[in-house]
Amino acid sequence: MFTSGDKKELFLGIDGGGSKCKAIVMNENDEILGTGISGPGNPLLGFEQATNSITEAAKLALKDAGLENVALNTLNTGVGLAGVNLPALFEKMQAWPHPFKQMFLAHDLLIACLGAHHSSNGAVVITGTGSCGFSCIDEQELLIGGHGFPQGDKGSGAWFGLQATKQVLLSLDGLIAPSLMNDVLLAKLYCTDTMGLVAAIADKKATFYAQLANLVFDAAEQGDVIALAIIDEGAEYINSLARTLLIKNPPRISMLGGLTPRLKPWLEQAIQTQLAEPLSSPEVGAVFFARHKLSQQNKQQKMA
Repeated sequence: MFTSGDKKELFLGIDGGGSKCKAIVMNENDEILGTGISGPGNPLLGFEQATNSITEAAKLALKDAGLENVALNTLNTGVGLAGVNLPALFEKMQAWPHPFKQMFLAHDLLIACLGAHHSSNGAVVITGTGSCGFSCIDEQELLIGGHGFPQGDKGSGAWFGLQATKQVLLSLDGLIAPSLMNDVLLAKLYCTDTMGLVAAIADKKATFYAQLANLVFDAAEQGDVIALAIIDEGAEYINSLARTLLIKNPPRISMLGGLTPRLKPWLEQAIQTQLAEPLSSPEVGAVFFARHKLSQQNKQQKMA
């Protein structure tokens, strides 16, 4: 279990992902005083967007807590971000002239583990805009997937949305039978034919496709054969992530991310029964991480 440092002050926790950035402010009793949500927080998808989202979410959390008079530069902040598992991006983010008293930076998977299990020992399967598996046991980390969209992130919201558009385009060309997804997707994107759909999806990013994921599940639940095939393929990939993580015998394994409520019931029963409910959110994990790092820092200063 991560040990807390000085708990007499407020801490900010930030979780930045591909679709949104979440922030919380917590007090010395581990009570969440306020929360804030802003735009995308993955610096891999846009550095300036991510830094703006982090700052905005932090301000919104303070406002929600009724603490607008508290300056960001007085707060120690744990920041967990998608994308910073890439060393070059971690260094770039670390060099950002942030507005906080101190910023303790980690990748989003570590803070997800800390939040879900209240410990660094555990495993998480992430199914949000992107997808991946992660475990940390006795400080030995294992990352599976997380290769980014569209080359990876199978079984994610973005992947499901992309598969839907591919299948609808095939059916519009007369190569496969129409799906229940056809009319829903075309109406959602305000188009009526193949060229209109192609124009609507041109150059779109992962967050756009993730917003289309629910229509796949809606169609599958009505028995649509094409949608069911998409879900079977995506669910089996997530099953394989979980199986590989379980080889390491983590004390607990949890499934996190915005797609979890829709996708979890489609996983094989043996996997579902082993999934434990997360104890806290990744933002809380970010606070735990910051406290741990601050405690280590204080100890080192005393020894110096």
